[in-house]
Amino acid sequence: MTKAATVTALRAHLDAELTDTAREWLDHALAAARTAADTTPPVWETRFAEAGRRTGQDHADAARILLLHAAHADSTTLHRLYGEGTAAERRAVLHALPHLVPGPEGLLLVEDALRTNDTRLVAAAVGPYAATHLPAHHWRHAVLKCLFTGVPVDAVAELPRRAHGDTELARMLGDFAAERTAAGRTVPEDLHRVLALTEPAPHEPGTEAKES
Repeated sequence: MTKAATVTALRAHLDAELTDTAREWLDHALAAARTAADTTPPVWETRFAEAGRRTGQDHADAARILLLHAAHADSTTLHRLYGEGTAAERRAVLHALPHLVPGPEGLLLVEDALRTNDTRLVAAAVGPYAATHLPAHHWRHAVLKCLFTGVPVDAVAELPRRAHGDTELARMLGDFAAERTAAGRTVPEDLHRVLALTEPAPHEPGTEAKES
């Protein structure tokens, strides 16, 4: 989805769900983000922090993402907001990465989120930005992290494309399943689903392990 389409969809969702008071707050917050007045911290960053209280926790992610887009937050700003933010604020930064950071500069944030056991952060970390920029070795471990923490693999953006023909991922999944079985623990159903995706199409010759 393009940046414009993402912003339009998020705004339409919030317009339909927010109360009049919350919608008015969002209008003012977005206006502040667009003007980006020279204050320290910028007014919109204060609004970013208080979005959960103003719009409700169920809508805070969308409101924060809109604010980041409206302010055209750069990589430096995103890193600072992530580093200083709550888990909810960090999640919004991760969701905003695909359209705000065209290169790999946001990978440090993705990798940090993947080191946590916060399942909502992990799910946000394996979105479209990771699908585009996360190196194969780290991406494979991100998939295993989802399986280990119970994050549904539906959260992994472009999973079929990246898993296809990945024999190293297949090996890692097999080892993980064997360890779970040996410990008397259930093998996640999602593991079998991902393992099936690693197989080459029937007409393709055997595929060597992708770059690690």
